[in-house]
Amino acid sequence: MSFADRNNPYSFNEFLDWRQGVDYYLDDPFIQKVVRHFTGEIWEQVDAEARSVSARASFRWRDMADRIARPELRPFMLHYDGHHNRIDRICRPRDTEILEQEIFSESFFSDKTPPWVKLVKMFLIYQNGEACVACPITCTEGLVMLLEKYADTPETKEILRHCKEGSDGDFAIGAQYLSEIQGGSDVPSNVLEAVNENGIWKLYGTKFFCSATHADYAVVTAKPVGSEKVGLFVVPSWLPGNKEKEIRNGYTIDRIKWKMGTSELTTAELTFNGAVAYPVGPLDKGVANVVGIVLTYSRLTVGLSAAAFMTRAVREAEKYTSFRQAFGLLINQFPLVAVQLERITKTTRRTAAGAFKLYRDFLKLEGGLKGSQGSDEPLPARRNRFNVRELIMLQKIAASWDCTDVIREAMSLFGGHGVMEDFSSLPRLYRDSAINELWEGPRNVLLTQIHRDLQQAASWYRPEEFVAEILRETDPSLVDELSKEIRALVSHPNLFQNDDVTIDVCRRWDSFCHKFFHAYQDLALKEVEN
Repeated sequence: MSFADRNNPYSFNEFLDWRQGVDYYLDDPFIQKVVRHFTGEIWEQVDAEARSVSARASFRWRDMADRIARPELRPFMLHYDGHHNRIDRICRPRDTEILEQEIFSESFFSDKTPPWVKLVKMFLIYQNGEACVACPITCTEGLVMLLEKYADTPETKEILRHCKEGSDGDFAIGAQYLSEIQGGSDVPSNVLEAVNENGIWKLYGTKFFCSATHADYAVVTAKPVGSEKVGLFVVPSWLPGNKEKEIRNGYTIDRIKWKMGTSELTTAELTFNGAVAYPVGPLDKGVANVVGIVLTYSRLTVGLSAAAFMTRAVREAEKYTSFRQAFGLLINQFPLVAVQLERITKTTRRTAAGAFKLYRDFLKLEGGLKGSQGSDEPLPARRNRFNVRELIMLQKIAASWDCTDVIREAMSLFGGHGVMEDFSSLPRLYRDSAINELWEGPRNVLLTQIHRDLQQAASWYRPEEFVAEILRETDPSLVDELSKEIRALVSHPNLFQNDDVTIDVCRRWDSFCHKFFHAYQDLALKEVEN
């Protein structure tokens, strides 16, 4: 019972004081348990590094990420200086530049940083959303891994060193420009021209989706003139000595796109008019190297960032429902709210456990996904490499989809406050999550690729064996159910015929892949909990 009071004394301060003091790592026993379980012998080092980076990610970097997300601070272009020189300057808040510099100074890709330390740092930092760092970090990782294998000139070796170890404290940032207006994920349809002019490769044409446009270097796909094969190049944004003069390397930034999420990060349309480019790897293997190296790390990151976004959203929703009252009860005492919390907590935990388990499986691969290939590799190793390849795509599909669902449901627990941009970070995380569903291959593209991969591998790895191997510690009845379903679905010739049977197969295939990967995540969660 309440009476009228013109001086309503209600305050959110109790909840806000808690939120202001949360340490992403120290106050999360579950994540500590995940880290301890999966990092094995180097757990103590990873734990110490996690505590250190969390002290910055949870407070200083969190506040900076919140500040730079305001609409009036979004990046904008200054195409010309006051003397009509074309400069294409990307104007960003000073907070963004400081945040970026401090985070990249964590030396993610240095030889001194173990992979598990890198991963845990990324997970904690990603709890702040995109913040103009998440995409650049993983794009830089793809660039580094590509150059680790193919850098063979003074220029590419210097780019690699700049990205890994920094130069006078400045760590280079990478990007990847693959998509063109006609093709999106259809990289083989690229028409950007690469021309060898007196021993120097130069690029001509346009790219339509260029994120992290402020980067120092970009991985760019292009076709050498006269070839239908896609090559891979690294393009510096500025040639030596020109960054300070704001003279870009033979290309223009035509416009910044207006997008729903990851708004702190520029995505732009570019025109290349003789940009100097350095070929990387065989010029007829660009698509294979993009998919096998560059996109592999990006897709792993989507799974990790999904777990990070969910972790923050659910943590704040849990606390809010234990603080907020309605109709004389705490919100979390209502059974329907309890059901929601249980559901999103389970999804979040299995996503985090699954991301760490898959990373462990990936690290065990000798040579990564692009290691020994073909029939000369021992069958068990060949199958294991295949497993990890498919699981990375499955995680990208399932985790990004689940993340949007979880954050939306977490927002609903705040009632009307859930969609208020200045009440919490959840609306921003929701928009960023929606971008992750599309980034590095939308759902339908990856579902098609997985189906095709299983068909092509069937002669040496039957689909039901694939299921049984990955879920060998699962309830046998579930394995039997999924094995029968995958055998039937993969036996369908293809997913391109527009008939009723194929449409039904597509519907079942979509559902199967989600259920199958959830089973893998449940195994990972069981590992941690046991």
